[in-house]
Amino acid sequence: MTFHEGFLSQLVGRKAVVAGDRPLSVGKVVDFVVNKPDDTFPKIDGIVVKTRDGPRLAPIETVLDVDADGKVLLSSAPTTRVLPENEALFLIEDLFDKQIVDVDGRKVVRINDLEVANTGGTLRVVAADIGVAGLLRRLGGHKFARAIVDKVPDTLISWHDVAPIADVNPSEVQLSVSENRLSRLHPADLAEIIGDLSTQDAARVVQSLDDETAADALEHLDAETQRQIIDDLGTERAADIIEEMDSDDAADLLGELPEERQTELLAEMEPATAGELRELVSYEEDTAGGLMTTDYVWIYPHRTVKATIDKIREIAPETEFIYYLYVTDQAEKLLGVLSLRTLLLSRPEATIHSVMDSDIVSVKPDTASEDVAAAIARYDLLALPVLDEKGHMLGIVTVDDAIDAIIPEGLKRKLPRFTARHQAAHAS
Repeated sequence: MTFHEGFLSQLVGRKAVVAGDRPLSVGKVVDFVVNKPDDTFPKIDGIVVKTRDGPRLAPIETVLDVDADGKVLLSSAPTTRVLPENEALFLIEDLFDKQIVDVDGRKVVRINDLEVANTGGTLRVVAADIGVAGLLRRLGGHKFARAIVDKVPDTLISWHDVAPIADVNPSEVQLSVSENRLSRLHPADLAEIIGDLSTQDAARVVQSLDDETAADALEHLDAETQRQIIDDLGTERAADIIEEMDSDDAADLLGELPEERQTELLAEMEPATAGELRELVSYEEDTAGGLMTTDYVWIYPHRTVKATIDKIREIAPETEFIYYLYVTDQAEKLLGVLSLRTLLLSRPEATIHSVMDSDIVSVKPDTASEDVAAAIARYDLLALPVLDEKGHMLGIVTVDDAIDAIIPEGLKRKLPRFTARHQAAHAS
């Protein structure tokens, strides 16, 4: 086709005509179909023409041009029935006036128009117009006030940075568009976007993400938004996401849910994870038990420094942050602690027992959160072990969670998160 570039609003409503000596009008253009929206600049695969027999699909290969009178010229009349909505992205129906995420601008916006361009004989979607100019074109402003419309700048977002929210096809189109692009956002930015959406749209966005990205974002949301999203997700998917959360955040979320919902979600989880979360949920919220996570690295005292470093390299991809190594016996009784710095500066052949610090600062699970924060501040720690009455490791409280306990609620989710999203790891 010879049409070069423009906006879909300039093509919608045009007459569709079969070219020839005696042109035959077959209807008007009402939509455009894209089969692979995850492409950087997706190809328009066909146009939808409203005919006397209902909507019909004209493959893009049959579109010859847009003539001087504005008619869309076809090589043949469209006869194919339009595909069901869940098998393609319909640019007008699915995107116009719909909310999208501007991944680059990290915000929720609304599409007023779409820019298309002919590249190498293929008509492609190149950008979304979210500004006033796109709305004026839609309202027909170019017909009665072209001089004014032309002076209004376009506000365009490259299609590469567009992540639709519309529930087009969760298993195909929606995932291919949103998963790749929304995952580029920092969890805090993604959470802020999700928080600006309706409950239904927020659940759709979370549904489109992989479990780990969804867990990252969920951890930055307030408790009420978390509850609403979990309620809108299926039990199996919600459980998968919660399992990927830091154990302390997962326990906090479960603690906000009705007991019946807790039971449903825990039943879908791995038994070991479910057991840990049941125990964490049982602690009072404003205690060390309520703040602690079971995500920490423990080692045996007889291992060498070299062997321990080698093991840490092995588990590192699954452990985002390691500040301290907790030395325990086989019964998980805490014997000592050493920092990564101490480990790296020690002789390779030295045993862990010889380099660990046995002067342990710890708290009990019922220690008040204010006392936990005070201990972390007093001893300048990044994490504090939580022990039972016999000195066995139950978990750790990290500095970020200690800060959470003593600052206003509104600031909590804005703080950086330090803990890893995994169960206690054995590094020896």
